[in-house]
Amino acid sequence: EVQLVESGGGLVQAGGSLRLSCAASGFLVDDYAIGWFRQATGKKREGVSYITYSDRSARYSDSVKGRFTVSSDNAKNTFYLQMNNLKPEDSAVYYCAADLHEGNFIATWLGISGGSLEVWGSGTLVTVSS
Repeated sequence: EVQLVESGGGLVQAGGSLRLSCAASGFLVDDYAIGWFRQATGKKREGVSYITYSDRSARYSDSVKGRFTVSSDNAKNTFYLQMNNLKPEDSAVYYCAADLHEGNFIATWLGISGGSLEVWGSGTLVTVSS
């Protein structure tokens, strides 16, 4: 069974940092497109960051570029989202996700398709106080 388990969310003051982790089981993260989404209360889900399968390059949404860093550790079969200089508008439930098909992952990340990725984490809450 393929599964993703997130950890690392919590409450932090504006300007602070958090690192989210997403541990994979049942598949190798190096073989999948992997990344992060978030959904704030009353808002649509948005793509935050991802790593491609094809060349392991990273991409970020404009709202987090320069502040967040996505990475993966193949030895731990885990990927991460380092979030620095957090702002109140970063408050949301963060979800990690993965898909064997990179095109499908990217389309979902961009909001073009409906989001039926192969595996999703259950979400972790990040709250940034002002």
